[in-house]
Amino acid sequence: MINVGMSTSCAFPQPTEHSFRLAKLAGFDGVEIMVTNDQDTQDPDALLSLSTRYDLPILSIHAPVLLLTHFVWGRDPRVKLEKSAELARAVGATTVVVHPPFRWQTGYGRDFLRIVRETASHYGVEISIENMFPWTALGKTLKAYSPGFDPSLLDCDAMTLDFSHASLAGRDSLDLAMAMGDRLRHVHLCDGSTSMDDGNVFDEHLVPGRGSEPVAEVLDYLVARKWSGSIIAEVNTRKARSEQERLEMLRDTLEFARRHLGQTDRQRLGGRAGPQVRSMLRRASLRAITALRPSTN
Repeated sequence: MINVGMSTSCAFPQPTEHSFRLAKLAGFDGVEIMVTNDQDTQDPDALLSLSTRYDLPILSIHAPVLLLTHFVWGRDPRVKLEKSAELARAVGATTVVVHPPFRWQTGYGRDFLRIVRETASHYGVEISIENMFPWTALGKTLKAYSPGFDPSLLDCDAMTLDFSHASLAGRDSLDLAMAMGDRLRHVHLCDGSTSMDDGNVFDEHLVPGRGSEPVAEVLDYLVARKWSGSIIAEVNTRKARSEQERLEMLRDTLEFARRHLGQTDRQRLGGRAGPQVRSMLRRASLRAITALRPSTN
């Protein structure tokens, strides 16, 4: 069974517990932790406590993204990756997602693939390199990542497919998934509608089905291949006008995944919970704004 989880980035910059509540109310199978300045995202004890409280396993860890979390775990990108792997092992996550190095991270970029393999082997986790996109400035395309933004062209063992990033790069996601082949181990579920070639410079992370990427076709392809990785919702909900609207965006994302993965028999709400918990969550969803307030305990 393919697990469909939710990234804590879906509720950024809200506290980590807020993400766990949203994921539980929406009915996801687990969560991916985006490591940020929020101390809870860096603390295995805090994360395990939340995982137990909401009965949601931690499926994966997303290593700190340089421009967003420049000083998290210091400035050495290798240390950031190692600490992400250590955190994954401590909380029982099997996968660490990492972006390719920026071009100006010359030493890290030169040794990146070796560092990824050594770190994965040492900590016993899979480190999955995410597809990114070229940057543009003053109408010119810049090589922002080294050794490159497309992991399908790199000598790496595991890759993450992000639909919004593929859209920005002007890449058909189904072609990219096929190019990744057996090395495709993780998916960030979202959508995109425009590319850099169209003059767009924003990473959209739309609800799947609201953009132009062949998201449904990729999910169908994965099912046909009997794929066994995790699919993690990574949608931008910051334009939601209320917590109920944010929750519905996440439910729509999950429903899209369930439908195209052939999991429509699973409960839309509280998919991992028993009957009593599902009943409680249905009632709680009607009071979502109140239910999603951070705990004061």
